[in-house]
Amino acid sequence: MDLGTYDVPEGVDILGRYDAEFAKILAKDALKFVAELQREFRNDIKHALERRREAKKKYNEGSLPGFDPATSDIREQEWVCAPVPPAAADRKVEITGPVDRKMVINALNSAAKVFMADLEDALSPTWENLISGQVNLKDAVDGTISFHDKVRNRIYKLNDQTAKLFVRPRGWHLPEAHILIDGEPATGCLVDFGLYFYHNHSAFRRTQGAGFGPFFYLPKMEHSREAKIWNSVFEKAEDVVGIERGSIRATVLIETLPAVFQMNEILYELKEHSVGLNCGRWDYIFSYVKTFQAHPDRLLPDRVQVGMTQHFMKSYSDLLIRTCHRRGVHAMGGMAAQIPIKDDPVANEAALELVRKDKLREVKAGHDGTWAAHPGLIPACMEIFNNNMGNASNQIDTVKREDAANLTEQDLLQIPIGTRTMEGLRLNTRVGIQYLAAWLSGSGCVPLYNLMEDAATAEISRVQNWQWLKYGVELDEDGLGEKVNKDLFDRVVEEEMARIEKEVGTVKFEKGMYKAACKIFTRQCTSPTLDDFLTLDAYNYIVVHHAKEGPVKALN
Repeated sequence: MDLGTYDVPEGVDILGRYDAEFAKILAKDALKFVAELQREFRNDIKHALERRREAKKKYNEGSLPGFDPATSDIREQEWVCAPVPPAAADRKVEITGPVDRKMVINALNSAAKVFMADLEDALSPTWENLISGQVNLKDAVDGTISFHDKVRNRIYKLNDQTAKLFVRPRGWHLPEAHILIDGEPATGCLVDFGLYFYHNHSAFRRTQGAGFGPFFYLPKMEHSREAKIWNSVFEKAEDVVGIERGSIRATVLIETLPAVFQMNEILYELKEHSVGLNCGRWDYIFSYVKTFQAHPDRLLPDRVQVGMTQHFMKSYSDLLIRTCHRRGVHAMGGMAAQIPIKDDPVANEAALELVRKDKLREVKAGHDGTWAAHPGLIPACMEIFNNNMGNASNQIDTVKREDAANLTEQDLLQIPIGTRTMEGLRLNTRVGIQYLAAWLSGSGCVPLYNLMEDAATAEISRVQNWQWLKYGVELDEDGLGEKVNKDLFDRVVEEEMARIEKEVGTVKFEKGMYKAACKIFTRQCTSPTLDDFLTLDAYNYIVVHHAKEGPVKALN
């Protein structure tokens, strides 16, 4: 057992396990940089989160989100973001996934244009995952990454041609409890951004960015004031290491309902640092429920029925394309979460056909690229985009979508149509518990029922169950006339736990975190008040503080 200690700057304490590899990432200068970011921006971040709480209170009292009259000038005036860097011009297909070593190599080798390495929703933020992830990213940028799979006796290395690397740090709301700065937990996203940027900006600009970079994805924002903080973080980072203003570039995920009314303003704040917006559609549906948690007239149908053809989802996608192209940046489409079904060619072809149809809709609407969760989907997605875009790298200048200029607040808020069923309740419960069990065990990217799921799926499952329980929804179809109440939900939980045990096998079930996950998930679904994020509550279960004499569980 290595009982070494990290060499830390003044005011910084590390409570995570010591590891000699980790110590290279957690170097004194890198930690000093993270601490500078924390000290400069922590009050801005606290203020932004306080403003989120104020907005929530307003929505809970009956208000609806909408366009801000105070920033109509920004929406109406003609201006553009900085030109897209040549290294990031072609983003037709992007693959996303966590930062474990084999995944990083396979994703970079996948023939996608971009790999979005995820420190957020596809990662369980354990100390081991986060810091080993930083080691893997550094080795990837340096071009030295390799992995020996002992089970298959195979060595994985990078190809000559690799995808461009974008990194997604955590959202503003998540702390990093293993690093204390001036006695309080660091802000998770500043740790993720700071460590990656500090170690990789120089090599990335030289080898991948053609003088630009690093490139990022920014999650979970609700207002342009949050984009303004990111812009200031980028400016400070550029100044500290002495690179040109506008070197760092970022795509913002529009995955909260309030943010759809702030798209112009978000791009305006990040003008020099922006390379577009992305439709984070699962989180967007989660945010719709969360925003309208006190509005019983806005109950959603089964989540599988809330697709991109629903009016409020189509309007969101169309307005995003129009806004991005008007401002000279990429409008990225949503995720294809399907996993190839190896033992059933008919089912596999049916799944691929759904992917093709979805991607055709995206490219014809004007999206410049799309997301895939599995390398097996990349050829189908790439073919659709290439066939419809010719030799062009993107559609920024060719598909302006002026028709979407007339979209109204009502279009963006329209209640989706569909049915609420017992199977919907069961699927939410089954998937939510299984995802959370994996997350508590250290895995944030989980294959379930031929789909690759991340935290967004668990979030929408949880808030939908909560909403249906709170308002005693009457079920259609298979649960005809039955009302969702605590007794029904308890029965569903019990039956779905039995089904999970049958599906995974008793040995895995007993060894896994299914019972703990069930407890947390059930508590969240039945709580009188809706928690903002499932992962904030569950985070306490994966924090392990290391004192000199060994590990101490932070909370249980």
